[in-house]
Amino acid sequence: MAAPPIRQQCWNHESREAVCRCPGCGRSYCRECVTEHGARLLCAACLRKARAADSPQRRARRVPGVILLGAGLLLSWFLLLAIAGGVSEFSSRMEQAAWQNR
Repeated sequence: MAAPPIRQQCWNHESREAVCRCPGCGRSYCRECVTEHGARLLCAACLRKARAADSPQRRARRVPGVILLGAGLLLSWFLLLAIAGGVSEFSSRMEQAAWQNR
């Protein structure tokens, strides 16, 4: 005889059947105890942590990184232009020297 399927219970409500497991804490919850956030179903505690991670203060800390990235790209562009100008100047001087030696 086959064993009956194991039913998981909601972490917050013992009388309710769990429908999903929170990927943040790993606990099982019923439909009323989870909320969709970022294409995932999270419990209330993990949802608070996720929202705190997306707070404006955290986003404000990312701004200096974006500024540094932009400055680095701009510096790289100027360096590339300087190298290209140097190579161009070198090749024109070599060409002039070749014409003078003829």
